Amino acid sequence: MKNENERVLRVLLAQPRGFCAGVERAIEIVQRALDLFGPPVYVRHEIVHNKHVVESLRAKGAVFVENLSDIPEGAVTIFSAHGVPEAVQAEAERRNLPTIDATCPLVSKVHKEGQNHALKGREVILIGHDGHPEVEGTRGRIPGGVHLVSSAVDVGAIQVRNPEQVAYVTQTTLSVDETRDIIAALKKRFPKIVGPDVKDICYATQNRQTAVRKLVGVADILLVVGARNSSNSNRLREIGTEMNIPSYLIDDASALDPRWLDGVTTVGITAGASAPEELVLDLIHRLGDFGKVEVSEIGGIEENMHFKLPSNLNDMAAHLKAQESSEA
Repeated sequence: MKNENERVLRVLLAQPRGFCAGVERAIEIVQRALDLFGPPVYVRHEIVHNKHVVESLRAKGAVFVENLSDIPEGAVTIFSAHGVPEAVQAEAERRNLPTIDATCPLVSKVHKEGQNHALKGREVILIGHDGHPEVEGTRGRIPGGVHLVSSAVDVGAIQVRNPEQVAYVTQTTLSVDETRDIIAALKKRFPKIVGPDVKDICYATQNRQTAVRKLVGVADILLVVGARNSSNSNRLREIGTEMNIPSYLIDDASALDPRWLDGVTTVGITAGASAPEELVLDLIHRLGDFGKVEVSEIGGIEENMHFKLPSNLNDMAAHLKAQESSEA
């Protein structure tokens, strides 16, 4: 019901927000695979952490599983954007499953950095959250395993063979702000530790967090559109809370609690890297139920990153066409 007094709600949108290049690539891979091979195609783990994206792809014929054992013989198999351990890839090869790797190129870069350190005899420390699929994938890609740290406090418990032969890598959905204290603690304990330059931290994570810090300076409330199991979405909400404004992480417009808007004139909105823009538009429409909405965008970094699709997508499609032609 519209407010009789025509209350005005000023809505400020963070820029950038929503999909990053890695998420766009992963979703496009599933859609292309469905177009090329027809349903069903199987995806190990949610392709990205957003139920709306997953349900949309499921409706088109994507089947999401946690274990390769749930995938039938010969079925097209896609690895999610978070990456998978080497053992999972090896199992797929043993079963002769035709696979397409949708791992974000920035995650693959972390895998390669860790592998290079291990080859040089360094023990690898991974800064990340235990249980996150990206962390599990990275752990399973680095020979000899990794030491996982989630906070500066964890650094004191690490036991290494040679303190002069240590390196670190980071989960991509962490930002410079999140890793700064941990890296400082690592460098204090292991003065000769080596690791990535700050510029190697995921651009999308950092850009979205920078935009939120700018947004909360002028908003009364922060609404983050994103999934509960999305690391980067949770961090966006935490930033708002740390900056002392009421901040809420919601899956979509249906989760909006009208009580949050009491006394509010300016609503800040952002979206996690796996949240589609249509969910933001739905939320703006929902806010229209509580007054006249005036929307503007806070100026920020313009992202133009784009990642190529895996080359074997086209190779597999060509092979399929060749098979169909020979059978005709």
